[in-house]
Amino acid sequence: MSAAAAEANLGVTPVREGFAFDIGALERWMAAHIDGFAGPMTVEQFRGGQSNPTYRLSTAERTYVLRRKPAGQLLKGAHAVDREARVLIGLEKANFPVAHVYGVCTDEAVIGSWFYVMAMVEGRIFWDATLPEVDRSARPAYFDAMNAAMAALHQVDYAAVGLGDYGRPGSYFARQISRWSKQYLDDQAAGRNPDMDRLVAWLPDHIPDDGDETTIVHGDFRIDNVIFHPTEPRILAVLDWELSTLGHPLADFAYHAMMYRMPPHIVAGLHGADLAVLNLPSEADYLAAYCRRTGRSGMPGYGFYLAFNFFRLAAIFHGIKGRVLRGAAASAQAAERAEAFPELARLAWVQAMEAGA
Repeated sequence: MSAAAAEANLGVTPVREGFAFDIGALERWMAAHIDGFAGPMTVEQFRGGQSNPTYRLSTAERTYVLRRKPAGQLLKGAHAVDREARVLIGLEKANFPVAHVYGVCTDEAVIGSWFYVMAMVEGRIFWDATLPEVDRSARPAYFDAMNAAMAALHQVDYAAVGLGDYGRPGSYFARQISRWSKQYLDDQAAGRNPDMDRLVAWLPDHIPDDGDETTIVHGDFRIDNVIFHPTEPRILAVLDWELSTLGHPLADFAYHAMMYRMPPHIVAGLHGADLAVLNLPSEADYLAAYCRRTGRSGMPGYGFYLAFNFFRLAAIFHGIKGRVLRGAAASAQAAERAEAFPELARLAWVQAMEAGA
């Protein structure tokens, strides 16, 4: 993501055309379902967020965040805000850093689509993975906090926190490849891409035989989806759980570690950065730290996991491109994501070739 686009992603704006709703109806729902709520309330829309429109709700006493399904025709299974809320509720029980959920509404009559309301967490969000805002000596601690959070997430006893049926255990890669391939192939408005076509054919035949581990996976764990303490290298909340499920922890970790190979103009990435000068851990050291924390001797399938994740992210960008073309995109930066899709698809195939394609 460019510096200008990152800046444009920050903060809130008046609710954009096509994303407004009945504030009075929401106030009545919150008064009936959220302890301590007292209006009146002002509503603004966050600039960031590609998929589910997100709003800041401000009262005299408290600030909330609302996430809702977008209006219009939706792909089956997409924008499941009720699932997002459910995983947040479960992880809070495990003392994992997430925002507190105040309530979930599945009655479309209230504001026109399903939504949930959670606490507003104040802190720092970094849009540049090189952490230019952080003193050079402190940067390793921020990376270590993310690494520790990933390891902690993958060690949560998901059944004990009510998430035993949050996904299907086993065959994670086969199911995910099928899902994202189908979403790519079915979205005719967004068109086809030769690199994606190659990946759709290559990935199913190259899944590593490394067992069917199952944990909670975030699905989109990037530095810009983390809220850090205002002054300390401590994570207060991990955001954007739309893609979470029960899945393979190494797929989740590799998606996060993909930042080392990601051009920063696409999403927060480190490709081309001088890590030694920046005092950031190398990719190999970062991988080794996660392995130590999770009791692993190594990650032999890492190359495939990277190819899979670049493909999956490319499929997500392809979906954003389709929403832009259909006029249903939820973010002012959606067009930039759509334009980056071919480059991301090419990067995905490059990873596959490095992994043995």
